Amino acid sequence: MSTSSYKGQKYTEGKSIQVNDILVVEESLKITINNTPFTITMRTPGSENELVRGLLFTERVYSEPEPDPIIVVKEMNEKGFITSVDVTIPKEKVGKGMEISRSIVSVSSCGICGKSELDTLPSDSKKIIVEEKLDSELVGRMFEQMNSAQNTFKQSGGSHAAAAFTIEGKQLTIQEDIGRHNAVDKVIGSLIFQKQLNNAKCMVVSGRISYEIVNKCFAAGIPFLAAVSAPSSLAVDLSEALGITLMAFCRENKFTAYSHIENIKVH
Repeated sequence: MSTSSYKGQKYTEGKSIQVNDILVVEESLKITINNTPFTITMRTPGSENELVRGLLFTERVYSEPEPDPIIVVKEMNEKGFITSVDVTIPKEKVGKGMEISRSIVSVSSCGICGKSELDTLPSDSKKIIVEEKLDSELVGRMFEQMNSAQNTFKQSGGSHAAAAFTIEGKQLTIQEDIGRHNAVDKVIGSLIFQKQLNNAKCMVVSGRISYEIVNKCFAAGIPFLAAVSAPSSLAVDLSEALGITLMAFCRENKFTAYSHIENIKVH
């Protein structure tokens, strides 16, 4: 279960009542690579393989779309949640991302926390080439599809979601997590397992867009990125540099594009 019931006391206009609220579960997951510690990330239990697969791909620890690495559960807690996994990767396939150590806990609100330094783009990074423009009318429809599938959020109001779509607006996968970047990693991991990464052209996310989400989108080769809330200045600058069309404030069939607006088709 990704949610749990908690008792609380609700106060309204000087009066109080006892309530039972559904909250999103947050648990730690220790990830080792070839039995070497890599990170401890805080996340919502569930889709651990997708989370790990996407995380290692977007962090450039294992950038091969196939074959899939071997992921083995090492520990579970008394609640039945997975708390530790080990990933087996051929030593010659371990990427430079392993060198950027995460010496402390990576919290669910910020994937950058715990890194000893910010990611640097590979020297051979090139802009994403957009082969087909995105129909502006599809943006609102994609968010409608994602919102309708946010079961954990409907119960708790405390989770984020990310979803991937084709350029025609067909939903490929949706994932939820207490952390925005975890939801994105789960989506990318799911796409890799489904062999659908090349078909994913648009990523939509709840919440705001940060530098790291743009970086993950770029690592997956996804040219369109849209969010319910605001982007950071660094997210916009990075999107412009990497060829990503960034859209924000996607609400009520409206949105604002901040980079590469030439890739949006209007009627």
